[in-house]
Amino acid sequence: MCAIVARVRVDNHDLSPETRVITVVQQAFEQRLINRPVAIDDILVEVGLTSLDIVRLVLLVETEFDLTLPLTEITPANFRSISTISRMVSRLLNGS
Repeated sequence: MCAIVARVRVDNHDLSPETRVITVVQQAFEQRLINRPVAIDDILVEVGLTSLDIVRLVLLVETEFDLTLPLTEITPANFRSISTISRMVSRLLNGS
């Protein structure tokens, strides 16, 4: 069962990585003028993001989490959906 992600605006870095990733993905959608609900497991390129948008998303994630993503982590599999991005970020934040 896929839960639909609600559109939220948050500026609080005390929130979970998943909530923060949702906000970052929403920013990418707004930049592309995509206005539709997205489930956390929806494939982002099928929802409307282009490969260039995914590159922007990498930069947004780095900025949001104050991370420099290792090149080995910048893969289509890690940026497939909100859930894959969240797992990657959580793993990097936890030093795993």
